[in-house]
Amino acid sequence: MLSSELVRSALDSTPDAMIIIDSSGAILFANHQVSALFGYEAHEITGRPVEVLLPERFRAQHVDHRQDYAANVRVRPMGNGLDLFARRNDGSEFPVEISLSPMSGATTLTAASIRDVTERRAVQVELKTARERAERANQAKSRFLATASHDLRQPLQTLALLNGALCRMVKDPEPAEALAQQEQAIGSMSRLLNALLDISKLESGAIKPDVTDFTVAEIFAELRSEFASLATQKGLQLDFEACEDCVRSDPSLIEQVLRNLISNAIKYTQRGFVQLRCLHEEAFVRLEVLDSGIGMPANALTHIYDEFYQVGVSSNTARDGYGLGLSIVNRIMNLLGHRLEVRSELGKGSTFSLELPRGRAAQVHPRAPDCPHSAAAKPATVPHILLVEDDAGVRRATRLLLTVEGFRVTTAGSLAEAIEQAATHADIALLVTDYHLANQETGLQVVEAVRRQVGADLKVILITGDTSSAMHAVQHDDRVLMTSKPIDPDRLLDLLRELLATSTPDSATRSS
Repeated sequence: MLSSELVRSALDSTPDAMIIIDSSGAILFANHQVSALFGYEAHEITGRPVEVLLPERFRAQHVDHRQDYAANVRVRPMGNGLDLFARRNDGSEFPVEISLSPMSGATTLTAASIRDVTERRAVQVELKTARERAERANQAKSRFLATASHDLRQPLQTLALLNGALCRMVKDPEPAEALAQQEQAIGSMSRLLNALLDISKLESGAIKPDVTDFTVAEIFAELRSEFASLATQKGLQLDFEACEDCVRSDPSLIEQVLRNLISNAIKYTQRGFVQLRCLHEEAFVRLEVLDSGIGMPANALTHIYDEFYQVGVSSNTARDGYGLGLSIVNRIMNLLGHRLEVRSELGKGSTFSLELPRGRAAQVHPRAPDCPHSAAAKPATVPHILLVEDDAGVRRATRLLLTVEGFRVTTAGSLAEAIEQAATHADIALLVTDYHLANQETGLQVVEAVRRQVGADLKVILITGDTSSAMHAVQHDDRVLMTSKPIDPDRLLDLLRELLATSTPDSATRSS
């Protein structure tokens, strides 16, 4: 049988402070660590109530807790989920963790192991503070991005619309050439702004995936329509393999990935083809973008996802693009948790592969066929358009463009003005409205109010400078077509003619 001295020696060698109390709460034993932690010699606290080791404000309440424990003794941490504090001999307090363990004998005894957690608590406080700072920084960055996305796009939208109007008004070759070069510069600024904002949103976590089941064919059809003319202009063969597979991911983000890959493929392919194909695997669908372009050397493949990196382009030479497309692609794929692979050989082209999980059969929503400008049916009368835009520059530029194209245009700068104009003009055929208006008003409020005046079937183009993931969740009906700023003037006019030419509400379901 172990001697009492051996037991005392074992208790003194434990790393934590330990006391033993009886059923009345009196301290019967305190090891050496108690002296080091609390500043009491063992004989100073032996026989005294355990509450002497607690801050005075907790002592009366602790007596009740101790009596409850005596009625139901078991091994357990003390004050589970609470912040516990102890009091030293000098009156100072410190945070502790306490474990209680009953000891059986002639009298019911309880052993309490006490650990100073000051350093751990300080680390936890620092981590919590750092997390709160990071959250505030992310919220501030998200607010900045939302503001920048809107405010930076507004002047670009004004420039693009004014340029579009002037291109239609100027007939002399030299001014027309200057306007054409200006249009290219505006397009470059727009693409760079979009890319930089996309990078920032992905970094800040502002983009949240909206995962659903969808068919690959839906995205292929949209991309074919978008890139067919560009490939034809370069003399390239653009092929889309038929693919009826259903996948599970965020369709908007996957479309953005493929758009960037196709754009890159066309840019770096001088002759031959660009192809999208679909490979069928048991659990995955592999989408591949292939080209017969310039290809990349093996030592470049580790850098292609870096911002502003372009194969074979030094930092001080003129650039065709900005080297951001593949960085955005890589970030989106990491966000979605999908595998992205690349194979390339210098002079023989490249292949980018996306591995997407299979989805359940998705409901296919038929898209309206593209209605080219030349084929659009022209209405017998001049259509009357209500334009709602709170930015005066954008409003004037848009009105000028539409007027030059022969439309009748009535403008409004707010929800109240839109209601007033709609009440005055019952012949409004189409509404074009910005989404974010002043005083927290939205384009959807404008749509609802104007439709009450002129009819529920009124078709709408809703334009927004906000490209955050929150815009994907905006609820609207099939007669509302949403598109982003800065919108190309030709694209805006094509959308107008397309909606005006359609005779049934269901034909305007395509989102731009």
